[in-house]
Amino acid sequence: MRYLITGATGMLGHDLQHALRDREVVSLGRTDLDIRDEAAVDAACAGVDVIINTAAYTRVDEAESNEDAAYAVNAVGARNLAAAAARSGARMVQLSTDYVFDGSASTPYPEDAARAPISAYGRTKAAGEAFVQDLLPDRGFIVRTAWLYGAHGPNFARTMLSLAGSRETWAVVDDQLGQPTWTRDLATKIVELMDAAAPAGIYHGTNAGQATWFEFARAVLEAAGFDPDRITRTDSTAFVRPAPRPASSVLGHESWTAAGIEPMRPWRAALEDAARHGVLRPV
Repeated sequence: MRYLITGATGMLGHDLQHALRDREVVSLGRTDLDIRDEAAVDAACAGVDVIINTAAYTRVDEAESNEDAAYAVNAVGARNLAAAAARSGARMVQLSTDYVFDGSASTPYPEDAARAPISAYGRTKAAGEAFVQDLLPDRGFIVRTAWLYGAHGPNFARTMLSLAGSRETWAVVDDQLGQPTWTRDLATKIVELMDAAAPAGIYHGTNAGQATWFEFARAVLEAAGFDPDRITRTDSTAFVRPAPRPASSVLGHESWTAAGIEPMRPWRAALEDAARHGVLRPV
């Protein structure tokens, strides 16, 4: 079986390459493949059995004033890959996001919850999901994730460790709820999904449990050997940004159980494991 990873130089892309190290894999970063280019996508997908699309426009705040640019990558790019997969018979995994929801839920979002994005980024990712569902109803897998951290790119956990080296105290918001997710866990679960006889559809790829950014930040410092009390709590009014964020984007994991696959482990266990693997080294 031959795999294609798009966005392979990103944080998740690196961990997917590790998870697929014993398989035949074509790994293409942004400079190798522009997924907006339909002809280039067709050529890249030739002879591939599984396409895993991690390429994305992820500059959430910039997308508010550049929605067309975000749409070209997150929606048109996904459509190009799905169309290529439809022609070739390949399966496709489209990485998506909790931003397809408005964040108003008081309980975890099930996989079949209606999309209701409140930001340009969320709208473009929701459009990408719809293209994949329409073009690959039986071979398209949408894996929504959130709050990613890992060893191979900028992320919230590394920012907290950087601040620990430069400030005595700082504040983190305590009124946004989500699920910290280690990219290595997510990569492993995506490979497991492709190896199983799982039905096409939507899967929520986040570590279990929930936390606020404040709770996540304290856990990062503690796992890295710093005093977590150096972080104080604040609310979102202290950090006004162009793009609105979902206030509560905890995702449910029923699709994994229905497919006979164990959902991802609790986020605190994953964070402690990441620390043991050197992911939370001070920077």
